[in-house]
Amino acid sequence: MRSSLADPRRPSIRMHRRTVIAAAAVSAGVIVLATASVFVGRYGVDLREMAAVLTGQGSATQHTVIVTLRIPRVLLAILVGASLGIAGAIVQTTARNALASPDLLGVTGGASAAAVAVIVLGGGGDGVSGFLRTIGIPAASVVGGLAAAILVLAILRRTGTHGPTPILVGIGVSTIFTGLVSWLLIAADVDDLQRASVWLTGTLNGRSWPEVTATTLTLVVAAVALLPFRRGLDVLTLGEGMTRSLGYRLGVLFGGTTILAVLLTSVATAAAGPIAFLALVSPHLARMSAARPRAGLVLSGLFGAGVLLGSDLIARAAFAVQLPTGAITALVGAPFLLFLLISRRQENR
Repeated sequence: MRSSLADPRRPSIRMHRRTVIAAAAVSAGVIVLATASVFVGRYGVDLREMAAVLTGQGSATQHTVIVTLRIPRVLLAILVGASLGIAGAIVQTTARNALASPDLLGVTGGASAAAVAVIVLGGGGDGVSGFLRTIGIPAASVVGGLAAAILVLAILRRTGTHGPTPILVGIGVSTIFTGLVSWLLIAADVDDLQRASVWLTGTLNGRSWPEVTATTLTLVVAAVALLPFRRGLDVLTLGEGMTRSLGYRLGVLFGGTTILAVLLTSVATAAAGPIAFLALVSPHLARMSAARPRAGLVLSGLFGAGVLLGSDLIARAAFAVQLPTGAITALVGAPFLLFLLISRRQENR
């Protein structure tokens, strides 16, 4: 009988049973959270109103609340969460470091600095706001995120990737971009300062169909482009030597997947602002739920969507004042990072 490792590039549809169960459970949770997010809010919506709007019979207020505000917000939460979850799984697999993630490695900082530069320097008037939101900010975010990733990877080639080194390097690079953002905010006029400050909180407030369109296109393109790399990412868990011996080109594998991770992170950041720790937490939840050595891309994306939907629902409904969604993910992610650091330290003793 032929071993599955004899032809590692052969497509396979075999899936781990626990992974399938976890994916089904998380998908159900995403559906429940998405439904609750549409119906729950300061303006309550019931099934009758929803049916009326969907059949073209609702009032103008109901149409605005459901079609213009709620549905795009829910879809964007799913898309941004999935993008960050997948990007986090890619980075942790290629870096072979459970503490790695796009935001901790400076990618989010670079994307944020470039996006703020477009908001402040590109003109925030109403005449160009649609172009900036749909094309300008996402394009700048990709360039900024890629620049940050290249800088971090160049430094890590000299310092190594063991222990907390990637985090320390990422923090250093992020600090550089944070300083740039601070300078841009000081130089901005009042209107641009307000736009940039709101965006930097990491929130889904005020987002609409242009952000949904840009994020959807990016996620679809990245998902298709990741298909040739899926088996390579699986084999990479066996080590770089084994990966080379099975015929994979590490440069192509690392380069291609890193670019896709940067693309997903940058466009997600452009659409919703910096959403802290989501790319770190989602792959760990996927790995723990499936009991697998590597976080699956699909399962990580589903967890990312569910966590962001839940965080946004809490931010909107659990407090008297609506909080930024990024604040909720930070409250969850920061303790989770500390837990990982403590766990790894105890394992290394």
